[in-house]
Amino acid sequence: MLQNEIKNSFIELGRFLSQFQLNTTTQIETVKNNDLFYDKFTELITLSQSHNGWFTPENVYFAIQSWATAFQEDNLNTWLSRYTFNQETPKNIGLILAGNIPLVGFHDFICVLLAGHNALVKTSSNDQQLIKFIAEYLIQLDERLASKITFVEGKLENFDAVIATGSNNTARYFEYYFKDKPSIIRKNRNSIAVLTGNESAEDLILLGEDIFRYFGLGCRNVSKLFVPKGYDFKAFFQAMFEYQDIVKYEKYANNYDYNKAVFLMSDFKILDNGFLTLKEDSSYSSPISSVFYEYYDTLENLQNKITSERNQIQCIVSDPIIENSVRFGQTQLPKLWDYADEVDTLSFLTSL
Repeated sequence: MLQNEIKNSFIELGRFLSQFQLNTTTQIETVKNNDLFYDKFTELITLSQSHNGWFTPENVYFAIQSWATAFQEDNLNTWLSRYTFNQETPKNIGLILAGNIPLVGFHDFICVLLAGHNALVKTSSNDQQLIKFIAEYLIQLDERLASKITFVEGKLENFDAVIATGSNNTARYFEYYFKDKPSIIRKNRNSIAVLTGNESAEDLILLGEDIFRYFGLGCRNVSKLFVPKGYDFKAFFQAMFEYQDIVKYEKYANNYDYNKAVFLMSDFKILDNGFLTLKEDSSYSSPISSVFYEYYDTLENLQNKITSERNQIQCIVSDPIIENSVRFGQTQLPKLWDYADEVDTLSFLTSL
């Protein structure tokens, strides 16, 4: 298949996905294959939370709309114009996907196809249905894609390169097992926000989106704050009350109760508002329903610290006062060219 033909399939996929919004029915007559897929996808979204308790309809719809926006033609053209594609010798690329948030491994999947390779996909048990359904839709658009997409149930075999995402522990296994193959191995990363105390109420409310979207389960979720010495958390907590309904979700509430109890029994000093705890801690990885914080003396020293520990950080949120940061509320809206771990997946795939 020509790369432009695959791109056009993703544009059509974007039009299909654009119809699915929370509390809104916007079925578009001109979208291809609606008769076969629209009702089935609506049902799948409804059932997603029964497959994974963290996949609420609100979060699934949010993920779908993010991809619908990404697949607009201008976005695809801007992204793909940076690369030279040679599709004469397609390779088999093994994909080991995470499942912490809806469609979290989809970017790797589309990169493989756009690079002209074949995807051998091993899904997480936590996110199997959504990506398989979308693959079926793509194959319906162009049956030639059927030979380029394989979902692997057992051991991953007969691959030329691999992209694997997991925890720091599983990454060690991946690095050993795939040591003789070209690979991208992703480990744990977390996102941070740098505050000065001069943020507006709107900024802090948007920061809540960076913290609470997907219940904080993604590597792009802010799990740590850097604040100046003497910072007053009153305005922060006032802004966070916009998200107080999150504690109505049982799985989140259970984590909040458990982690708060652990902190208190360990005599850790915490700040608490009834659904979020703040704990002073040097680590980047906070548990669900908690955000760590750390004081800084000068922004210059903080910039040096962040630079030296960049391999632990996925996104940096600031106003922007820190290099390579994103604005408040934007961490879960990456562009197609915002690669995880700052590793250019398409460059890796086109170089094979």
